[in-house]
Amino acid sequence: MSYIRYHFPKEISAFSTCRDGGVGSGTYATFNCTHYCGDNEADVLVNRSRLCTDWHIAPDRLFIPRQVHGTLVAEISEEFLALPMEQQQVRLDGVDALITRMPHCCIAVSTADCIPILLYDAHARAIAAVHAGWRGTVARILTLTLREMSVRYGVRAENLVAVIGPGISLDAFEVGDEVFHAFHEAGFPMERIACRKKKWHIDLWEANRLQLLEAGVSESRIEVAGICTYDRYERFFSARRLGINSGRILTGIMRTE
Repeated sequence: MSYIRYHFPKEISAFSTCRDGGVGSGTYATFNCTHYCGDNEADVLVNRSRLCTDWHIAPDRLFIPRQVHGTLVAEISEEFLALPMEQQQVRLDGVDALITRMPHCCIAVSTADCIPILLYDAHARAIAAVHAGWRGTVARILTLTLREMSVRYGVRAENLVAVIGPGISLDAFEVGDEVFHAFHEAGFPMERIACRKKKWHIDLWEANRLQLLEAGVSESRIEVAGICTYDRYERFFSARRLGINSGRILTGIMRTE
């Protein structure tokens, strides 16, 4: 298997998966670790097992929500960990961002053109994994996650390190007028995140980076992977290239101490 490994402090493991090295076929080839996209269950389990081995994750400490392009943020807490697995799954249904301070718990989001974002505050010892498609970005799920981390953990923007992972680029993300107007009506600076070609194009990387900057995160502490999943679909899953019934990139973060 191959991964993108992100530059966080040594007590943090953070990654995005690539398409090679696992099991699976067709549009799921070969390293899909997500249950929610129609893949063969046995293949997903094999891939998740390999992921956990590679990153030293206990299989029952890998948490992947069932995302719905909403703004619900869920916490992996001591109370959550005490629940039976079935109840944990219920809590993770309809969730698009996870936060935790628990060590040795890998929180992850699934994407295939949408934008994954990872956050860490070393002072508060808190992490987050955020799924931001265009709907979540318009609704400012990243801003809401930062607010939730501040309320629960005392996270301060100036202490945060952030990564914006692989996702569809401005050049590839062609949208209809209704998507452009949704961003405009939500107050985004369209001169910075949009351009007109034959149709409108939206820069989801920049729209989310701006939310971090507006919250007070230092520009020097924001890493943008700059990898377009649409252009590089042979190495990264892309729903626009492969269809909805295809694999997903898994982007995760874990405190190792």
